[in-house]
Amino acid sequence: QTPGSVGADLRNLVNAAALYAARRGSSVVTMADFTESIEKTLLGPERNILLTPLDRERIAYHESGHALLGLLVSGADPVRKVTIIPRGMALGVTVQSPIDDRFNYGEDYLRARIVGALGGRAAESLVYGVVTTGAENDLQQVTQIAHEMVVRWGMSPVVGPLNYAHDDGAAFQKPYSEATAKLIDDEVKRIADECFQDARRLLKEHRNKLDDLARALLEHDSLDEKEILAVTGLTPPGKPPLVTHS
Repeated sequence: QTPGSVGADLRNLVNAAALYAARRGSSVVTMADFTESIEKTLLGPERNILLTPLDRERIAYHESGHALLGLLVSGADPVRKVTIIPRGMALGVTVQSPIDDRFNYGEDYLRARIVGALGGRAAESLVYGVVTTGAENDLQQVTQIAHEMVVRWGMSPVVGPLNYAHDDGAAFQKPYSEATAKLIDDEVKRIADECFQDARRLLKEHRNKLDDLARALLEHDSLDEKEILAVTGLTPPGKPPLVTHS
């Protein structure tokens, strides 16, 4: 759950976990203490705010959309936890982390990231017919990844295998024409639109699992990886289904 962390990061997490255990009056640090430590460090402290039943339901569907697509989309990072407990600036959080440190990213992985990030917006659109402001951070991620795919990594067949990345300084001139800028904008939007349609289609095909996950979140507030798999009856992408023998 801590890919990319250095020794100092892990030391701080362990110290925080020990403090949680001490506050509980325990002489043993459990996995629950480490989980709380990681969540507070990554997501911020819990916020005690009063939400209406409709708001809680919308948040549950939003986060369920993220989590379910993390299980349905091949190449997506494993879903570790989903919660509708407000933390930091977020009203709900879906935690995904890779199984190992990554230094090179395939186009399929980047598209999986975009599809997953659009899962909350797609779920709102599918269930309620309208969307909310809750996807602001998700859309920032989508825009950034899609833009980098086009201008930095040459993953647009229209723009081609070229690198158009440039500094953001005011005095720096774009190393391409206005016509190319229009192509870049069109391709970024095309990638985002295609991924949104993929997200909405997958959630529509698995609407019963989306409903089950949202109901479980409304009942329990948070679900870990095993609980998410149990509720949905799914296995993570790329992993074979569990086989039992009698």
